[in-house]
Amino acid sequence: MQDSARVRLLDLILNATHDAIVAVDASGHVFVFNPSAEKILGKKASDVMGAHVRDVIATTKLDEVLDTGEAQLNQRQSVGTTEIITNRVPVRDESGKVVGAVAVFRDLTEVQNLAGQITNLREIQSFLTAIIGATQDAISVADANGNGLLINQAYTRLTGLTEKDVIGKPATVDIAEGPSMHMQVLRTRQPVKNVPMRVGPMRRQVVVSVDPVFVGDELKGSVGVVRDVSEIIRLTEELDRMKKIVRQLEAKYTFEEVVSVNPLVSQAVEQARRVASTTATVLLRGESGTGKELFAHAIHSASPRRNKPFVRVNCAALSESLLESELFGYVDGAFTGAKRGGRKGLFEEAEGGSLFLDEVGVTNLALQAKLLRVLQEKEIMRVGDSKPTPVNVRVIAATNVSLEQLVAEGRFREDLYYRLNVIPIFIPPLRQRTDDLPFLCERLLKKLNQEYGRSVESVSPQVMEVFKTYRWPGNVRELENVIGRAMMNMKFQETVILPEHLPPMSMGGERLGRAAEGDMGPVGPAPTLIAGSLREAVDSAERATILSALQKTGNNKTKAARLLGISLRSLYNKLERYGIKELEAKDRC
Repeated sequence: MQDSARVRLLDLILNATHDAIVAVDASGHVFVFNPSAEKILGKKASDVMGAHVRDVIATTKLDEVLDTGEAQLNQRQSVGTTEIITNRVPVRDESGKVVGAVAVFRDLTEVQNLAGQITNLREIQSFLTAIIGATQDAISVADANGNGLLINQAYTRLTGLTEKDVIGKPATVDIAEGPSMHMQVLRTRQPVKNVPMRVGPMRRQVVVSVDPVFVGDELKGSVGVVRDVSEIIRLTEELDRMKKIVRQLEAKYTFEEVVSVNPLVSQAVEQARRVASTTATVLLRGESGTGKELFAHAIHSASPRRNKPFVRVNCAALSESLLESELFGYVDGAFTGAKRGGRKGLFEEAEGGSLFLDEVGVTNLALQAKLLRVLQEKEIMRVGDSKPTPVNVRVIAATNVSLEQLVAEGRFREDLYYRLNVIPIFIPPLRQRTDDLPFLCERLLKKLNQEYGRSVESVSPQVMEVFKTYRWPGNVRELENVIGRAMMNMKFQETVILPEHLPPMSMGGERLGRAAEGDMGPVGPAPTLIAGSLREAVDSAERATILSALQKTGNNKTKAARLLGISLRSLYNKLERYGIKELEAKDRC
């Protein structure tokens, strides 16, 4: 390139430079003054070229640089009303002699604005980093090449990998099982959602969602959110548990659920409706499967306590010791295995609402004394505690046995009997309300069709006739069981239950068309069991079985209890109940 061309190119470069440039020769005369210098200093190059620099810039220190030969860097300088930041450097020839000096400067306001922008960007970056670090979701960010760029503390807790393990490493470094979602997103430029994977040295089971990061149209990287599946499972189980608790604490049925045209049932419903608005204790009486729990739900739903808890407990389903702690709760250290801090009982859980005690007749005398205290004093005593706790709970009890007979046998407290039997409501057995069978069958068919995914429409007249002559020892519960089993015996295209679909309907012999002995009477005074009843037959058979077991084991009660499949305590209770004394002797193992 010719010298003239080089000079022309140099001029073009100087004129295009954004920074202002002023250059002087060895005598301090200006020979370079580019357009940026004109703009900042407010002077034309044609007016200052060849002039001494002090005549052009009164505060200049380029002459000092010429004299000392030392550079002056990042210097602030006032030029008229303008503040600049400048670098002044000497220009030397091949021998090192100073032959000139150059000042490169910029308006300080512009520099300050740029610095402010940089500061803001750093603050934003710090703020975003803090947000990512504070979130409970595990986050990992990869750059456009698929290398780790950023992770947070939640990611480290989840995977066990630190920044040293991940930052700058390929995005596959944390994967124990499955493909890299970062690499897939960077390749396809499309997000992925909830992909199951295993990550980290502990092979944690997670789900991963990754999105691409665009700046304008340019793909800059990807950001992934990693969630621990075990935590999701735990939360799901916790939700299910809470739903069960809510279901337990809510009444599900109302009196509209009672299906009947029978006058005995109508009388029971009317009586229950009247007492629902009171706080009186209710005793529901009837055989197993007649719908006592349905009535308990309905009474609570129709009461002023309807928006408060409805807690139900089957007294026969829990052991004596467990039933006491469940009902009344316990304090810290009350017994071995007690939950730290103690636990509220069901009476306290039902505060302000209703507590349904099903099969209350099976409770022991010690527990009956505590129940009596609740009904009389409106307070409970936690197991292991010495301080009573007041409770406001309405008790709805139910029994399928004759409490009068239990009182006569000394197995149920008479005072508790009178406290429970304030409002007795008798629910008749199904054999006394056969006129309800068509309506009950219709309701049960709708329910079971939904449960089993069937479309059975009706019960044939022949089957209805069988139903009307059967004594239904299991009542409505048995009816539901029979219809359900009949539906399972049907082909999917069949819509009517026929006699051939019915399961065997006898218990210990033929029961169809036979009147039931020991039926409980209609609403009114509490019924009693008559001689030759089913209860007496069961008691007689149980006594004979116990005597036989004692004889076979040589009166060893421990072995007899094991042979009978019951606990030793239960055996002693039955020995006392049946007055078996003649075979008593010291246990021998």
